[in-house]
Amino acid sequence: MQYCLPEASFVTLKVYNMLGQEIRTLINEHQSEGFKSVVWDGKNNQGESLPSGTYIYLFEAGDYVKFYKGMLIK
Repeated sequence: MQYCLPEASFVTLKVYNMLGQEIRTLINEHQSEGFKSVVWDGKNNQGESLPSGTYIYLFEAGDYVKFYKGMLIK
């Protein structure tokens, strides 16, 4: 996932399964402005590989909040 921060912000990117359960936190930190990217390795917070399927991504940066739906294909 690629994104651009117009100003420094606290950024959170979490992955949820279709039951709404949080399975992975990819970003949880203050970041400077500019272009950024992150890649999810298909694992949960315990390092276990997850099955192929549909997952929900919650991206928050300052007051901006966005949900994305994506497929994990192995």
